Amino acid sequence: MTTLASATDTLTRDALTVLQPGFTGTSAPDWLLRRLGEGLASVGLFGRNIASPEQLASLTAQLRAERDDVLVAIDEEGGDVTRLEVRTGSSFPGNHALGAIDDTELTREVAAELGRRLAACGVNFNWAPSADVNSNPANPIIGVRSFGADPQLVARHTAAYVTGLQSAGVAACTKHFPGHGDTAVDSHLALPRIDADPAVLAERELAPFRAAIAANTRAVMSAHILVSALDPDRPATLSRRVLTDLLRGDLGYDGLIVTDGMEMQAVAATYGIERGSVLAIAAGADAICVGGGLADDETVRRLRDALVTAVRTGELPEERLADAAARVRALARWSASAAPSAEGRAARTDVGLLAARRAVRVTGADRFTPLTDPPYVAALTPVASIAVGDETPWGVAAELARLLPGTETGSFAGEDAGPAALAAAGSRRIVAVVRDEHRHPWMATALDTLLTARPDTLVVEMGVPQAAPRGALHLATHGAARVCGRAAAEIIAGTR
Repeated sequence: MTTLASATDTLTRDALTVLQPGFTGTSAPDWLLRRLGEGLASVGLFGRNIASPEQLASLTAQLRAERDDVLVAIDEEGGDVTRLEVRTGSSFPGNHALGAIDDTELTREVAAELGRRLAACGVNFNWAPSADVNSNPANPIIGVRSFGADPQLVARHTAAYVTGLQSAGVAACTKHFPGHGDTAVDSHLALPRIDADPAVLAERELAPFRAAIAANTRAVMSAHILVSALDPDRPATLSRRVLTDLLRGDLGYDGLIVTDGMEMQAVAATYGIERGSVLAIAAGADAICVGGGLADDETVRRLRDALVTAVRTGELPEERLADAAARVRALARWSASAAPSAEGRAARTDVGLLAARRAVRVTGADRFTPLTDPPYVAALTPVASIAVGDETPWGVAAELARLLPGTETGSFAGEDAGPAALAAAGSRRIVAVVRDEHRHPWMATALDTLLTARPDTLVVEMGVPQAAPRGALHLATHGAARVCGRAAAEIIAGTR
């Protein structure tokens, strides 16, 4: 591809500054280091970039050797969505567990400890928390990533999370504006639409973002969703009505606006990533997130040149691009100088497990005797969402095997899941582990089969506990993080 401008002119530097690209590998490639020298100000990290805390610290040091104020971003929500512990499962329960406990001080402590660990590895920008109100039980992409379905609960915990994370010197990026909770479509795959009226949006979707802004969130991430009452023509990421008129104007937000991943199909399939990026900056976004799927120098060049061309042809005002770049640099300065407070520096290494234990809701404990023999764990496994990914282990089998050696497990899905699990379990006591039973008819049918044949089956729900509790013992963990599995296993084995 032809380079449209030299790497030293102001316009090109501004175009690079507003990009937040990803890359592959556990060390920075030469092209990325070169782009940092040319004006790139941010880098996004994913699970593929992380092997250990030590390796991550080495990687971020490598980036800072090229640009000392670089924004190193990560999608680390804790709970089901973890990059820091992508291969083991998170040490922190996710938002839904924290919302179920409803202790804002605990939420602040969890976020502060997560921020401390990120900062220790050189990460200073977190694409979290999710401030979405999970008002639609059929939502396939938010679910346990949300604090809950009550707007005021979500608002107070969003504010607590922002405060805790930023106390550790890590910038929070509250998402997905103006609210992704009332959707039944995953924006990674298609364009979701919300048709709620303005009064509902103001009371439900916007309440947590108002709270985040009051808590001084350093960034807000836009959603690739069409909210007809706000803009019937363009998704929020590309809408001036949403980003400039509503977020900047009505809500008075003056921090960084970041897009969700531009390669997600809600935008890419209709507008393409180049035009989508130009429209996003023109609408009021300041930074373009890309790199979850497209993670190479070619993508950076394509987006840089699209922005430069748009300015030169008059489609994108040069002052709008310059303003966006200035906001990125302002956040970079804050992150470079933000000293963690005393509370942010104090390690609370056990706070995630303590929170996970408090989040478990137990039904049937009055007639339950803890297991002493190793059971068979039947994991009724749905397809993982793209946000969660399929790399991260989940369930209770590993933790039960530690407490009850000899525990066996299998994964089952589809119409024959119930009979197959019964056959595999043999005479062993069955622990059935589900994730969002209410969204998967085959899963409910499998549980029917197991409970009819084996009424003493224990059920662990690790998604949103929307379906009625059933089983000899029913545990709702409100998330599938590793610590949630441990908390459930302790109850089953009677060690807590």
